[in-house]
Amino acid sequence: MPDSSLWLLLLIITFAIGFGVVNGFNDAANAIGASVGSRAISPRNAVILAAVFNFVGAATGLEVARTIGNGILVPGEITNLIVIAALATVIVWGTLATYWGLPISVTHSFVTGLAAAGAAAVGSGNIQWDVMQRVLSSVVAAPVLGFVGGFAVMVILFWVFRHSAPARMRVIFSRLQWFTAAFLAYSHGKNDGQMPIGVITMALVIYSGKTGLWEDIPFWVIGISALAISSGMAFGGWRVIKTLGFRVTALQPVHGFAANLSAATVIEVASHLGIPVSTTHCASSAIMGVGSTKRFSAVRWGVAGNIVAAWILTFPICGVLGYFFAWLLGMVF
Repeated sequence: MPDSSLWLLLLIITFAIGFGVVNGFNDAANAIGASVGSRAISPRNAVILAAVFNFVGAATGLEVARTIGNGILVPGEITNLIVIAALATVIVWGTLATYWGLPISVTHSFVTGLAAAGAAAVGSGNIQWDVMQRVLSSVVAAPVLGFVGGFAVMVILFWVFRHSAPARMRVIFSRLQWFTAAFLAYSHGKNDGQMPIGVITMALVIYSGKTGLWEDIPFWVIGISALAISSGMAFGGWRVIKTLGFRVTALQPVHGFAANLSAATVIEVASHLGIPVSTTHCASSAIMGVGSTKRFSAVRWGVAGNIVAAWILTFPICGVLGYFFAWLLGMVF
């Protein structure tokens, strides 16, 4: 039976917009941290560039949105209260992590919150574990690919430009970072930017009972979701940007170029496959990878360890929050 509670639908849309803003707010560092940290692009220009291309990315390609909205739980068992519990989870944890300057995976926060809320409301048997396995496999794959990619691209660039003067290298890669920062912002929007789209479409399907919406998602859903995440990115998340851009390792323009290019490539491939990966994992590990090419000690591993700890803690924290919010909503309603 379609859920005819219009006020719940409107509440979910409101929460989904907030989810998009928090996502962009924390993940702004993914797109511009390396460019700002290498001083290739000014903070103001970097934020504008990231917001624009994040919008473009979020408005193209819908495979990740369908995975998020129609793949984590058995579709017929998803209720509005489960969706609200998952959104409340990611908004709370995303806001706290941004305040503490921690780059977290908003993707994994939502997926974990949704699965836990579903387990609390309708039982763990309604979690689609094959899809969850694909998502969880990216927890290891994305950071490894980001680190190896950043390291490899950096080594290749050092070899190709080994006879170039440092000043010339700085000029070349400062300019090239405009393209790689735009590419990374675009790929971020195409992956993380799809999540509010998936959530709102999920709510519309629950409300109307029209499963065909997954094949023909309304454009207003895509537009409002893209605008939400771009708005969050435009506000920035300066504590997180400082962590990635300045505290992990010292970056030159060539390092920022290599980190952005490798992270964006991994994210773009995952988006085409419909796998919601952590753009935070990709971007952070790519920065660690390029820093390691100078010398292993060039990376501040204490800071890196705190970042990885936040990645790991995301799962139990969001699992507990998702379960608690679903239980609480079930008691109230």
